[in-house]
Amino acid sequence: MPEYQVKIVDAFTTLRYTGNPCGVVTRAEGLTDAQMQAIARELNASETAFVFPSQRAKFRVRFFTPLREIPLAGHPTIATMHALVEEGRIDLSGGPVRVTQELNIGLLPVDIGLDDERNVRVVMTQARPEFGRRLDRNVFADALGIQPSDILSDVPVQVVSTGTPQAMVPVRSLEVLRALRPNMQHLSDLEAVGHYFSVHVFCLETLEPGHRAHARHFAASAGIPEDPVTGSATGAMAAYLWKYGLVRERRYTVEQGHIMGRPGLVEVEVDADGEEPVGIRIAGTAVTVLRGTITV
Repeated sequence: MPEYQVKIVDAFTTLRYTGNPCGVVTRAEGLTDAQMQAIARELNASETAFVFPSQRAKFRVRFFTPLREIPLAGHPTIATMHALVEEGRIDLSGGPVRVTQELNIGLLPVDIGLDDERNVRVVMTQARPEFGRRLDRNVFADALGIQPSDILSDVPVQVVSTGTPQAMVPVRSLEVLRALRPNMQHLSDLEAVGHYFSVHVFCLETLEPGHRAHARHFAASAGIPEDPVTGSATGAMAAYLWKYGLVRERRYTVEQGHIMGRPGLVEVEVDADGEEPVGIRIAGTAVTVLRGTITV
């Protein structure tokens, strides 16, 4: 039976066993969709990334949660590029490089270099922000186990996508974030009806004064009760924060995972045309915690 090399890489951190763990199969040629889904279910991380050759880009990358494939994922992009640098398939000896990854939503660039401490730093460009349907805050308050008054009233609960559609739910404080008691079946039903992937709940109160937002993330229908640190949703959140005037800084840092004991930090860069965000990049570092083989 064939064996494949697999890694577990913690993304949005430089400390092992923090941030968001991701499975990475860096040479996935020959795997079928069913086999990739089975591997993702077996590893049971929020996502597992599979790397293939591409005729259109440097790499073809596909992302699977324990239950299904998704078009774009942030922390797996950070983890995957880190793993490819480790293997020497991305060469940083001459300085920072830009590679293109082929995803199910098209081609997107990734910029890779070393930070001041010689950690691999990955900058992921996401798709142009799209603002979708507005959602009922009362329904979401019930699904999250909080009061409607805990959700900000002067901005909408809304689906936003920078490659993966996700519901943005702005709440008043860290206290509210800590108090969330999500009903997973209810959230899963809402995701199915609303045709979005997950629910991103955030506030502008932070643990560190220099940061700009703190978040929690739930993807019940994808088999992810809570995602520690979510790059794709951070990108959508950054677009939302800019559009509604909550944060109008071009660069800042977002906290996530601290409440569930896996702290991580996501760097954000926003390009905008007036009130409209037109380009989102997220960045972070990673650390490999496991190397092995898996039999299919």
